[in-house]
Amino acid sequence: MRVCQFRHFGQSSAPKYTTLTHKVKMKLGIIGLPQSGKTTLFNALTRNNTPTNASAGRIEVHNAVVDVPDPRVDKLSGMFNPKKTIYAKVAYADIAGLDGSKSGISGTLLNTLTQMDGFLNVVRCFEDENVPHPNGTVNPARDLEAMLTELLLNDLIAVERKLEKLTDERRKGGTDKTLNARQTELFERLLAALNENQPLRSLEFSADEKKELASFGLLTRKPVLTVFNLGEGQKAPELAALDHPSVALMGKLEMEIAQLSPGDAALFMEEYGIDEPSLNKMIRLSYDLLGLLSFFTVGDDECRAWTVRRGATAPEAAGEIHSDLQKGFIRAEVTAYDDLVELGGLVEAKAKGKLRLEGKEYIVKDGDVLNIRFSN
Repeated sequence: MRVCQFRHFGQSSAPKYTTLTHKVKMKLGIIGLPQSGKTTLFNALTRNNTPTNASAGRIEVHNAVVDVPDPRVDKLSGMFNPKKTIYAKVAYADIAGLDGSKSGISGTLLNTLTQMDGFLNVVRCFEDENVPHPNGTVNPARDLEAMLTELLLNDLIAVERKLEKLTDERRKGGTDKTLNARQTELFERLLAALNENQPLRSLEFSADEKKELASFGLLTRKPVLTVFNLGEGQKAPELAALDHPSVALMGKLEMEIAQLSPGDAALFMEEYGIDEPSLNKMIRLSYDLLGLLSFFTVGDDECRAWTVRRGATAPEAAGEIHSDLQKGFIRAEVTAYDDLVELGGLVEAKAKGKLRLEGKEYIVKDGDVLNIRFSN
């Protein structure tokens, strides 16, 4: 039974199969103060040796696409022994230029930041006399507040300017009064939150409000994962509870592990008692941060993890594979990952009633194994 391909129904001839490519859904910007270890983290992610840009205020961006480590993909690949095994992807951008100075974000840098779907905020915890801290001392709480405040002040300025523009429009007349009133109410709510040092991601918005705000690129609406960059053997700092997720790792050690061969990396981690690189956890957390989940297609030719937003329907998941599958969607054959692994295969899952047919309203769950029935 071939299940990683997608059957064309409504034909009397043998089924045809479609070869498909993987899409990268979203991009995370790696930000942080100068000398915080952003590029070290980027090098660990990419297994590269990109030089560090130590010039505060200089705008430089490096981009990379990274596999999302997923033991479920490894397990499925072991079960089906496919010709290809493909993981979900997440894109990262190493962004230099922020310095926490509260002097405002330049237009060029702001344009880069607004294109990101979320941020990894790298906070320095390590001590190194060869890498002087721009503020003279290492203070994670201070540096974290500086970066978050810089993003918040940028939004505060943008929201105040929008409200001034709305006021001018009302005074001059000739504008859509209903639209003006709606936007004024919305932006006054944003202003009130920002004046209380409350990031906009903590607010609830209606679907219409989200559409209204989509073109403004407000930075504190974007999800954030704080990465505490530790020295070797250092523990994570004890800070007040954050309003967003965080992870602690030893950036330099993670980079060294990432740049070893798989065999040498395994020996290194065994020697240090490391079950899994913390980098893998960070990648999974950042993937989850973006509101994404993975579903799988499996078979002799290919085992693959696909990315879709949480709450997506089966036709939308089919469209991530190929637009033709969404247009001609009939049904999705669905098996939960746990059921498939426990029972040992699709034939067994079907025999036990664990392979089911779902229609257009079905909401895809993380770990679903799908086969799409469609007509062309």
